[in-house]
Amino acid sequence: MIPWIKPGSPADAFPPVEQALRDPNGLLCAGGDLSSGRLIHAYQNGIFPWYSEGEPILWWSPDPRMLFVPRTMAVSKRLRRTIRKHHPLICFDENFSQVVHRCAAPRPGQPGTWITPDMAKAYERLHELGVAHCASAYVEGELAGGIYGLAIGRCFFGESMFSARTDGSKFALIGLLAAMRARGYVLLDAQVRSAHLQSLGAITVPRHRFRNLLKRHADVSVVPDPLTDFVLDDWHD
Repeated sequence: MIPWIKPGSPADAFPPVEQALRDPNGLLCAGGDLSSGRLIHAYQNGIFPWYSEGEPILWWSPDPRMLFVPRTMAVSKRLRRTIRKHHPLICFDENFSQVVHRCAAPRPGQPGTWITPDMAKAYERLHELGVAHCASAYVEGELAGGIYGLAIGRCFFGESMFSARTDGSKFALIGLLAAMRARGYVLLDAQVRSAHLQSLGAITVPRHRFRNLLKRHADVSVVPDPLTDFVLDDWHD
């Protein structure tokens, strides 16, 4: 059994993350709501919601945690050539709702999506508050891919991304990381370990180390300069 949070309870009514299950890795508790205050508190403490339609809200804090450090993303020679060929235009906060709904579309071979209508609405509310943001990549005027998540202090918490053409999500991710690096962000949270993210340079860190990074850098009173649109011509290590 895992703890149950009552809807309307205080935003910080989470059990200690050390109580999260090992199998499934990181399942911490269930219930509560998707209020903006609860979501912001959750991300600041290394917790995020992840559940399917028809399930209660499930909250997770996996160990280890996967993240990107903006200055160390790995970009292959092939992808560098593709970037130099297409010069993707990276735009921020352009049609946030569209990016979320494109991310919510089921992938090939997947019957559904974890981005439920309630989840989409919750992140749209956070966008209205200036907490949730998106990056979109355009090639020859057409949307190629996008990514969205939360920016708290000098940390960005990636939620989902999509591709409308080959490498589209990679363009958006690389563009976001390039802009983050220029603005002094320290990490992009990628949540759960995957071989695909690892191939792009994501690393895994123990949960306690990730939480220490959040204590130092996920401060809502720290507001970096806004991310501004630019043309991605290359990735410089």
